Amino acid sequence: MLYPDNAPFADGLLEVGDGQRIFWMQSGNPAGVPVLILHGGPGSGSSAGARRYFDPQHYRIIQFDQRGCGNSLPHASELDADLSANTTWHSIADIERLRHWLGVERWVVFGNSWGCTLALVYAETHPDRVSSLLLLGITMTRRTEIDWLYHGLGRFFPAEWARFRAAVPSEDRDGHLVDAYYRLLCNPDPDIHVKAARDWHDWESASILIDPRATLSARWSDPRFVTARARIITHYFHHLAWLEESQVLRNVDRIADIPCTMIQGRLDLEAPLLTAWELSQALPDAELIIVPNAAHSADLAEMAATIVRATDAMRVRTSK
Repeated sequence: MLYPDNAPFADGLLEVGDGQRIFWMQSGNPAGVPVLILHGGPGSGSSAGARRYFDPQHYRIIQFDQRGCGNSLPHASELDADLSANTTWHSIADIERLRHWLGVERWVVFGNSWGCTLALVYAETHPDRVSSLLLLGITMTRRTEIDWLYHGLGRFFPAEWARFRAAVPSEDRDGHLVDAYYRLLCNPDPDIHVKAARDWHDWESASILIDPRATLSARWSDPRFVTARARIITHYFHHLAWLEESQVLRNVDRIADIPCTMIQGRLDLEAPLLTAWELSQALPDAELIIVPNAAHSADLAEMAATIVRATDAMRVRTSK
């Protein structure tokens, strides 16, 4: 089903300004069709599993850890790391720096979850650099979507949401919980910010584990990983990802000529199907594939098989 893992043939740290260095790696065929994989979170970092969706004989597979996570430096688990230089627009600029550094003219862009938002904004900003889009677990990171994740979704997990809400100071429990956690995660006391990171991830795991076939990555037990990821997510969502509410849809005409495939689990509670449907209505030439028994995880067999079929279809198109 998945392609065998293939070790990177090159990697390194790229200086991108603001004292930041992003970690990048390449695998597959050095002379193949370039594909850029944008990870989710924000703050989850790259994974070896994501490159297994692509035929390593055909694709030149490029990954990088967005600012502050994975092997990029400085790491957001360090409380003196400057998150003011970590925004959506910094990431867009980093992608372009990486493209220039690697000598890529145009590439396929694959984004999952938050990576989907980043892929869309990048494509709308630099449409001439994107040969096609493959989007999974469709998000546009609108305020309505953020509110759903940390408030509305609680109706499906009332006990878990009650614990999530009870973990913030009592005066913050009736406000926006993202903002409350953002303040806790900026607290220099490790007892406070590490606990907040674990509480944050306990809530996120509730919707992941709704499917009994799903599992959590071992990274979720690593304090360094969960602290960095929670700090970056709350930083982005506190600032609404520096995007206007309808920005992606408003600018969608810029990518109307880019071939686009969207893959969405019908049972995805984290990124409900509505967002994918709205985007498909704005991009009538795009293909929306709904996987009936899948949720948000890309690791489950039905979802993984659908992604591989989509990358194989792109392989046929790019071979012509």
